Amino acid sequence: MSAAASGPVRDPGLQPERTRLAWRRTTLSATVAAVLAAKQTLHGGASLAAVVALALSAAAWIAFLRVAHRRVRETDTAQPPPLSPRVAWTATACTLALAVFAAAMVL
Repeated sequence: MSAAASGPVRDPGLQPERTRLAWRRTTLSATVAAVLAAKQTLHGGASLAAVVALALSAAAWIAFLRVAHRRVRETDTAQPPPLSPRVAWTATACTLALAVFAAAMVL
């Protein structure tokens, strides 16, 4: 059976490493956003709305960390699976939630 008949042969090269690094950079960015949200809330006076937004930001941050950690572990395999739509939507939703909660804390 030829390689063309069984599908393309994956040349891993540096792609898994670049993917891991990208997820780690994004996780670091989300962590910085969460820390700045906490600082903004505590520095600006902790109103009830700010505390709720901070709690929701923390939940979105933790959810994003779980998604990113799972994806980083998947890229450690010889043939990592493609990113599922559910994981992509979850990561997107967490990112958007962090942005919305940050805007809510500023206003």
